[in-house]
Amino acid sequence: MRQRRPWGQYVLLLLGAFVFLFPFYYMLIGSIQPEPDTSPAGALPLHGVTLNNYTDINSRINLGRSLLNSGIFTGGVILLTVVFGVLAGYALARLHFRGKGVVFAAMLLIQVVPFQLLLIPLYVMIVRDYGLGDSYLGMIAPYAINSTAVFVFRQFFLQLPDDLFAAARIDGAGELRVLWSIALPLVRPALLTAVLLTFIGPWNEFLWPFLVTKDADLQPLAVSLANYISNVASRAANPFGAILAGACVLAAPAVALFAVFQRHFTSTELGSGVKG
Repeated sequence: MRQRRPWGQYVLLLLGAFVFLFPFYYMLIGSIQPEPDTSPAGALPLHGVTLNNYTDINSRINLGRSLLNSGIFTGGVILLTVVFGVLAGYALARLHFRGKGVVFAAMLLIQVVPFQLLLIPLYVMIVRDYGLGDSYLGMIAPYAINSTAVFVFRQFFLQLPDDLFAAARIDGAGELRVLWSIALPLVRPALLTAVLLTFIGPWNEFLWPFLVTKDADLQPLAVSLANYISNVASRAANPFGAILAGACVLAAPAVALFAVFQRHFTSTELGSGVKG
């Protein structure tokens, strides 16, 4: 008997996809329209398209330099977050030491504290005490350790079979060798998750970099676009399109990164290295 296709489910999925993707489509279409059109008809480029909104942004701010600054800032945060997250997560999951439970509880409590409450003491410590104002290191340092990444790595390391670690230690492998050769290859989904979660925060962050540096040559893209939208976009020929063009420039790298990595989010067979 021929099985009937669940057309109703397909329709609902397509409707949900349309509702989710329409704001991004509208943002892109609005950014290439020569004249502002905030009506529903503005979703269709009936009056042609233009790149003048992007040209206007590039004439006011150096998009290439701002993208490079964002890449350095975000890349540094991701690198330090992954390194410290892996080390701390492995220690909390696989090592036995006095006070481990207290350390883990403190890490969970840190996630409750909003970052905005720490802005003033962080500013005093980073800029005044350490003299790291107007520098990449001053922007990166507060984000170097991410408690969420530590928690993600800890949970993944806990899922690994104990027999793998026991066999490696019997063969004489040290903890760093066990971490590098045994644990890390099996937690690739955690690495990708940490990279994506970490990327979104600093890439879109503008408040802390704005406080740390007033030098336009060091400001990330989010800060430059925020200054452009608040101070310049209202005087543009198409303020509506200029704002949407800035949003597209900021969103494009995040969308591209997700498109590249999304196919790697597959479950790993954690028990594949255990015989029997």
